[in-house]
Amino acid sequence: MAGLHIPGFPRIGAHRELKFALEGYWRSEIDAGELEKIAAELRHRHWQLQQDAGLDYVSVNDFSLYDQVLDHACMFGMVPERFTRGRSDSDLDNYFRMARGRAPTGEPVRALEMTKWFDTNYHYLAPELDNNSTFTLHPDKLFDEIVEARSLGFTPKPVLIGPVTLLWIARGDSRLALLPQLLTQYVELLQQLKNLQVEWVQIDEPILTLDLEASWCQALRTAYATLGAVGSRLLLTTYFGDLRDNLDLCLSLPVDGFHLDSVRGGLEYVQAAKRISDDQVLSVGIIDGRNIWKTDLNAALEHLRPVKRVLGERLWLSTSCSLLHVPVDLDREKKLDAQQRSWFAFATQKLNELKVLALGLEGQGQEALAFNAEAIASRRQSKRIHKPEVAQRLAGITGADSQRQSPYPARAPHQRRRLQLPLLPTTTIGSFPQTAEIRAARADLRRGNLSQAEYEQQMLGEIQHCVKQQEQLGLDLLVHGEAERNDMVEYFGEQLEGYLTTQNGWVQSYGSRCVKPPVIFGDVQRPHPMTVRWSEYAQSLTDKPMKGMLTGPVTMLQWAFVRDDQPRSATCRQIALALRDEVCDLERAGIPAIQIDEPALREGLPLRRGDWQAYLDWATEAFRLCSSGVADDCQIHTHMCYSEFNDIIAAVAALDADVITIETSRSNMQLLEAFEAFDYPNEIGPGVYDIHSPNTPGVKQMVALIERAARRIPVDRLWVNPDCGLKTRQWQEVTPALERLVEATRILRKRLG
Repeated sequence: MAGLHIPGFPRIGAHRELKFALEGYWRSEIDAGELEKIAAELRHRHWQLQQDAGLDYVSVNDFSLYDQVLDHACMFGMVPERFTRGRSDSDLDNYFRMARGRAPTGEPVRALEMTKWFDTNYHYLAPELDNNSTFTLHPDKLFDEIVEARSLGFTPKPVLIGPVTLLWIARGDSRLALLPQLLTQYVELLQQLKNLQVEWVQIDEPILTLDLEASWCQALRTAYATLGAVGSRLLLTTYFGDLRDNLDLCLSLPVDGFHLDSVRGGLEYVQAAKRISDDQVLSVGIIDGRNIWKTDLNAALEHLRPVKRVLGERLWLSTSCSLLHVPVDLDREKKLDAQQRSWFAFATQKLNELKVLALGLEGQGQEALAFNAEAIASRRQSKRIHKPEVAQRLAGITGADSQRQSPYPARAPHQRRRLQLPLLPTTTIGSFPQTAEIRAARADLRRGNLSQAEYEQQMLGEIQHCVKQQEQLGLDLLVHGEAERNDMVEYFGEQLEGYLTTQNGWVQSYGSRCVKPPVIFGDVQRPHPMTVRWSEYAQSLTDKPMKGMLTGPVTMLQWAFVRDDQPRSATCRQIALALRDEVCDLERAGIPAIQIDEPALREGLPLRRGDWQAYLDWATEAFRLCSSGVADDCQIHTHMCYSEFNDIIAAVAALDADVITIETSRSNMQLLEAFEAFDYPNEIGPGVYDIHSPNTPGVKQMVALIERAARRIPVDRLWVNPDCGLKTRQWQEVTPALERLVEATRILRKRLG
């Protein structure tokens, strides 16, 4: 029978146990021992699920208390001095200080930079390296998990990020010069794993799905010539795309097996099966690790059977990538109807899909395969998916629909007259703290303990409080605070036709932060206004201008589980038209500025540069399609966070937003380097307050950041704002931070005005 394994499993827990344990530890409500006890229980449960599904190996070291890249940085001693200087804190607290800038003990410090893991919505912490970096091996976490798994009766398969990918995703110049030193530590690690009689080591090199310069290709050859000589059995693992011109390079590396993503890589595995040597295995990532649609198992078997005849037991079956990117268990979804449930497979169900495929290759499991075929046909034939009126509206789109009435230089004077904002106008990104009272009201509404009218009345009170606080702080362009919203994507998904939402479909975004992506299952349209009454009410409370808040079409696409039966571009245009209706309604309600967030624009960029332009064309068109129905004096904002967009700055400009706000504080304004070589034509708000850290920046720190920004951006086009929304913070953190932001701005107005 084909071997079965997975590259990784979600670690947050079906009930978000890890999230609540982490936050309890950070608040000093539980100690390190209790935190580790909960983590161990989760690992045991997840290994048991893998074994019960018939997997030959359970993945170890895929579990992390915060981030797997941070774990590797610690394992190889990539700990910047600022986290350890003069401190005798525990390794665990230093770990969280690197992640968050703060731990239960010790003083705050600037955290590691956070950015997106390839083209996913998972955020990793980037190791910091320089020419003087040295590496030391600290493998206790990995070894402890191996011992733990074996003691429970499981066969462990350690998961490592490969050395070349680890250097690629790190920060610092001349990183490749550090490869020989890093390889010394990897060799020592593999030797110790060999001494522990570990049968297989999964070593991930997802950079093989990217465009690689010759130096990085050579680095891979050098690395695996060295690592392959150790004698450990290595499963070289790639995911998130096809290999294309890197296929030859990959298959030439001296390892014992290869894992290829067949969901995004197509039938490259068929080529690989013909080319690998007789002593190598091929792991085919046939089950989608990034989406929740049930796999068409019968179609998959048609492709796998010829490969099985060639490889026999050297064929392994797997998910395309780690299941980190999907929810844990569909069985917890009690409100989906039977037909909808039949369309989906979460992480636990995907384990069973692997088992059914393995049985199918042996001519068994016919009942399960028949049930799968019935579910696939049910979805294809469902009348809930296609709406003729949506197709008709799409067909009627013209070029004029995605163009503002006038270019920015002509619009800007109209907006300034209407808004009457000072030099260096201050604003926030949209959300304010989701307090315990707000969360309790939402929970009471779900349980039926609060009527819809009572809930809405409470939210109006929260909006009133938020507007009053902003006025007292002295902010210039206000927001209503989004008290009524559970999530920036899910909130709209609950109101748009063609989306459905889950009860417990949680996915880790970073650390303890989880999101519940909605599912786009059919044609999208807006049945009624979604935000207008909230923004209209907020505007009625103040003489200051109010900013309406929407999530953009690309982000509504990227941060959902997207239907796979039509091009993503078509789905994105459907969303754009639905949002266009909302934008126009906000304008008609008297809202003078509307922010359409697109933090996922860069994330959606294909991994291969040759595929970029086609994506950017439809992505930027979708944004303009939803934003261009307003008059010149309506100011359109957009926001992007934790996205490196230097190489797509022209596409960012092509959005033609009047104001763009971006994350820059954690990178110390380094992201503004994009604006040195490119003359960005519109207005920019570089963030000066890192909201993903509990640290409160000082006035001097903010002044310095604004001054750095003013060297690159004309001061009359410069805004001052936090990096991102304030939803995850507490009022006692937000209030002093925004007070300092306003004070720093006042200082700079006198200095630069």
